[in-house]
Amino acid sequence: MLVPLPVSLPPSGPVPVAMAEGRLALEFRRGEGRFPSGDPIWWLELRRNGSTVARWRAASGIANRQAADRRWSPGNAAPLPPGLYRLGRPEAWAGSYWIDLKPRFSTTRSALGIHTCLPGSGCICLPDAADTAAVARWIRSAGITQLTVVN
Repeated sequence: MLVPLPVSLPPSGPVPVAMAEGRLALEFRRGEGRFPSGDPIWWLELRRNGSTVARWRAASGIANRQAADRRWSPGNAAPLPPGLYRLGRPEAWAGSYWIDLKPRFSTTRSALGIHTCLPGSGCICLPDAADTAAVARWIRSAGITQLTVVN
C-alpha cells in the first residue's frame, strides 16, 4: 500500500514530552481514487497543530451508497456522517481491533467503529490489520478521545 507519509508507531512506553506538545487529533476525510473493490478511498489522519503526523487509507460506506443519507437508521451502508465522535478504548476483535465511535450529535446510526475490513461498511474500515493496530496504539499512547469526520 502506498501512503504518502511514513506511518510510524508511537513508543510502547510513556509518551515522550515532545509527543505531548501540541494535542493530537484524529480526522477522517474523503480522498481521491478507489480501492480495487470499487470503494472510494478515504483518509484517517493523525494531526497535530494542523499538520498530518500519520495517515491511513480507509473506506466508509459501500461504493454505490456514497450519496445516501448519512444520518439515516442503521444498515443503509452510507459513509459516516460528518461531525464529532467520542472514541472508545481499542479492544481486541476478530484478530485485529475494534474502536467504538459514539456520535456527539443527533443521529439514528449505531454500532459504529473503526475496524479492519474491505469492502467498506458504514464504519471506518481499514483494509490492513497492521494499520488498525497502529491506530489503536496511537489512541492508547497519546490518549486520543475524539474523532472528527470532516466531510
